[in-house]
Amino acid sequence: MSVDLSSTLRITEIFYSLQGESRSIGLPTVFVRLTGCPLRCQYCDTAYAFIGGETQTLAAILAQIADYKPRFICVTGGEPLAQPNCVPLLQALCEAGYDVSLETSGALDVSAVDSRVSRVVDLKTPDSAESSRNLYSNMAVLGKHDQVKFVVCSRQDYEWARFKLDEYSLYERVGDVLFSPSHGQLAPRLLADWIVEDNLPVRFQLQLHKYLWNDEPGH
Repeated sequence: MSVDLSSTLRITEIFYSLQGESRSIGLPTVFVRLTGCPLRCQYCDTAYAFIGGETQTLAAILAQIADYKPRFICVTGGEPLAQPNCVPLLQALCEAGYDVSLETSGALDVSAVDSRVSRVVDLKTPDSAESSRNLYSNMAVLGKHDQVKFVVCSRQDYEWARFKLDEYSLYERVGDVLFSPSHGQLAPRLLADWIVEDNLPVRFQLQLHKYLWNDEPGH
């Protein structure tokens, strides 16, 4: 099905930087940050994307991206899937030949997302204050091209994440399971030690952008 490039999305920002997390960490990437999110995680670092933004057509978005001549594109938010036209944007990006990832909270259905997209689904832990929003039916949709992320705030969160790892056989189902310490809430070394001690089949990650640019918007 062809994409209507005259359809619109509300965009907070489009910028070129290094990917700060996920399996493509460190790679130059264009980020398309959509406006709006129905969740309010207690550690959220993109609250500036909850409201505002600029309405743009898909054609205009694609033109801005093309100016950077990138290989990798990350569509993020807010919660990008809160805007229905995110799905055709992702399709258009894939058809343009980009390597595309989607960062999503895991609270909304990902089944309509183009299969060429790597869906990075964030399962919300208890200490996020939004674990009740997890849409677990998404787990059956995911495959080896996809990734599941846990932001861990405490030992309680870690044990919960370990349980979900086994409950949904995530290490067998998806390409990467990512455990990330909540910045400023859990010492990275603690999480690293727990993972090694338990020999978990997960990828420890730090948010590179926070260390390089102190999480400034546009990086």
